[in-house]
Amino acid sequence: MSKRFARRVEDFVCVRCGARVAGDGYTNHCPACLWSLHVDVHPGDRAESCGGAMRPVAVEDKGGKRTITHRCEKCGAERRCRTSPGDDDAALYALAREAAQAATGRRRT
Repeated sequence: MSKRFARRVEDFVCVRCGARVAGDGYTNHCPACLWSLHVDVHPGDRAESCGGAMRPVAVEDKGGKRTITHRCEKCGAERRCRTSPGDDDAALYALAREAAQAATGRRRT
C-alpha cells in the first residue's frame, strides 16, 4: 500500500443496486454489483470532489490477483482496485464477459 493510503471503516448503501455494504477499511466497491463512487484522490482520503458513480468496465486476473477497472460516469476518470473475497463471482464473470464482448466489438469497427 502507498503511504497515501488512509484506511476508513465505513458502511454504505450502494448507489447502483441499493445493497447494504459492511465496510472493512479496504472496501471501495459494492460486492453485489461491483459499482463504486469517485470520492478518493488517493485510496481512503475522500478528497475527490467529483462524486460520480464509477461503472465497472473490466476485470483482469494476473498471477491469481484480480483487479477491477472502474470508469467514472461523470468525469471519465479510470481507477483500478483489487477484488475482494466477498465479491459476487457471477458479477465478476459477467463483467469479464461484457468487457471481452466490448473489446471484440471495438476491433471489428
